[in-house]
Amino acid sequence: MSVYHAYIVGSHSRFIGAVQMDCVDDDAAIKSASRLVDRHDVELWQMDRPVVRFDAASKKMFKKPTEAGHHGKASGSAS
Repeated sequence: MSVYHAYIVGSHSRFIGAVQMDCVDDDAAIKSASRLVDRHDVELWQMDRPVVRFDAASKKMFKKPTEAGHHGKASGSAS
């Protein structure tokens, strides 16, 4: 199991809360973090590695860039 953190993002992109999750892999962590999306965006991290960002307004999930020069890409619904 790996430790992931889901950060609840408030106005001005400030973290207003965090949830620690123990998950077997990124897919399991993404599924768990998607349940936290409500009126606020959620960012999922594994240690210092960004995994995804869920946009509450559009209900889309964006992969976080893992290398310099790459941009996140919409990859489906957060529901």
